[in-house]
Amino acid sequence: MTDLVLARHGETRWHAENRYAGRTDVELAPGGHRQAEGLARWAAGAGLDAVITSPLRRARDTALPAAHAAGLTLRTDPRLVEVDFGEGDGHTREEMETLFPEALAAFLAKPSSSPLPGGETGSDAVERALPVLAAEVAARPDGRVLVVAHQTLLRLLLCHLLGLPLDHYRAVFPRLEGAARTVVRPAPHGPAALVALNVPCPAEPPGRA
Repeated sequence: MTDLVLARHGETRWHAENRYAGRTDVELAPGGHRQAEGLARWAAGAGLDAVITSPLRRARDTALPAAHAAGLTLRTDPRLVEVDFGEGDGHTREEMETLFPEALAAFLAKPSSSPLPGGETGSDAVERALPVLAAEVAARPDGRVLVVAHQTLLRLLLCHLLGLPLDHYRAVFPRLEGAARTVVRPAPHGPAALVALNVPCPAEPPGRA
């Protein structure tokens, strides 16, 4: 069976303010680069067969050190970009409560089926991204594939793979940590197996500043 290792990108410059980062190409913060280094330390001995990523910089810059450490060529796929948050992109929840309070309340109640104004539904996001994972599973039936993408997209994909309602993604998976690993093992029929959730990056070697 194929193991899909799903990893959220590292911390960005918007994390401290908790701004919604959808399609905006936000860069990693220094802490995010350190998280990417931790993911690379794991990847060096993980027996990976492939590393694929969203083309947005925060994901690509998290995935590239891991691909290099595993001796693999990094592949990008535009279908792995983050969910489009529409008018919410770049705003905090507090700002959205002022700009469009009713739409925000609907989103928080049913975040997949009631997207933020101008945004993408969860089902549309899953429909575009799921074929990427399916192709990897078909190509590597006994492989191990690292997929570096984004928190909301990955939580939606997890719900789909595990047979859970997409509107429950915020409740079931409150947070995916930066560069932490969540492992799913898709089954030919029925829901996937959740093998690991939010496994942190290895610590820096002793004596390193």
